[in-house]
Amino acid sequence: MNAQHALKEYRSISVQSEVTGASSHRLVAMLLSGAVDKLAMASNAIQRGHISEKGLQISKVISIVDSLRASLDQQRGGEIARNLASLYDYIETRLLEANVSSDLEMIAEVSGLLRQLHDGWSQIQSQAEAV
Repeated sequence: MNAQHALKEYRSISVQSEVTGASSHRLVAMLLSGAVDKLAMASNAIQRGHISEKGLQISKVISIVDSLRASLDQQRGGEIARNLASLYDYIETRLLEANVSSDLEMIAEVSGLLRQLHDGWSQIQSQAEAV
C-alpha cells in the first residue's frame, strides 16, 4: 500500500468517526467546512488547468449545498429558513456560472459566503453551550 493511499484511508476513517458521534449542529458545520475545502481544491484545479477536477469539486459543493437546503425546516424555520434557501439558490447559481467560465472570483465569493455561514453557525453553537 503506498503512502498516498494509506493517508486517504486514514482521513476517510477519521471523518467517519467524527460523523458517527457528531450532533446535527456539528454535522452542518462539517458540511460547510467541507464545502469551503472543496472550493479551494476547485480554485487550485483552475489555476493548474485541470478542468475535470474543477468540475468534480464544484459538483461536490453543489451536492453539499443541496443537502443543506434539504435539511431546512421551512415550517419551524420561518424567515430564516426562507432566507437560507434563497442564499443556497444563489450559491448554486454562482457555482454553475463559475464552473462554466472557470471564474476564480465567483468561487472566492461563494467561499466567502460559506465561511460566513460557518462562522455564524459556530457562534450559535458557542452561545448554546454557554447557556
